[in-house]
Amino acid sequence: MRGQVAKLGDRASPGDLILLDGKEIKISASKGTPRVILYHKPVGELVTRSDPEGRATVFDKLPKLSPGRWVSIGRLDLNSSGLLLFTDSGELANQLMHPRQEIEREYEVRVQGGLSGDAQRQLLEGVALEDGPAKFLRLAPIQGRKDSGTNLWYRVVLAEGRNREVRRMVEAAGGRVSRLVRVRFGPIVLPGHLAPGRWEELDANRMHKLTDATKG
Repeated sequence: MRGQVAKLGDRASPGDLILLDGKEIKISASKGTPRVILYHKPVGELVTRSDPEGRATVFDKLPKLSPGRWVSIGRLDLNSSGLLLFTDSGELANQLMHPRQEIEREYEVRVQGGLSGDAQRQLLEGVALEDGPAKFLRLAPIQGRKDSGTNLWYRVVLAEGRNREVRRMVEAAGGRVSRLVRVRFGPIVLPGHLAPGRWEELDANRMHKLTDATKG
């Protein structure tokens, strides 16, 4: 919309420059306009507001909200890294995390010794976990990505976010995860330029894609 005359139905976001009769109009995020930030979680941070042992948490590095507070959209365990989303809207967080939405989560997974063909088929067909069956929608080796020893990397996708689900699934198939990185949540991809421990706020385009994911 840069440099264009607005028409009925156009949207504006905080930070957009809006002119009326040549004069700038300031707009701010209303209570009904959720904000979402993307955080690149490093290994060693907890997804909790405080830890009795004094360990680092993801909330330590997020921008302060006043009023309100950030709500995490899903979790990553202490030894996992990658994409985490936070919002100031509990309603939006609940919509995005609800199992009925079946929003895809994509991970890069390093497995000690790799996965046999039988193990890969088992993970795609379904494995039994203590909280119910689970399966990957897609699973494929990451071509050209090599590691020391017998470690092998895979790209996996599933449509739910149970506690430590990827690790438990691989263990159920006889493997062991030595690294786990979330690289995508629904339509939102971890940016290559975003270093661990850094965050950025979603722009209007990515926000529209994310909220559209709750309408399926």
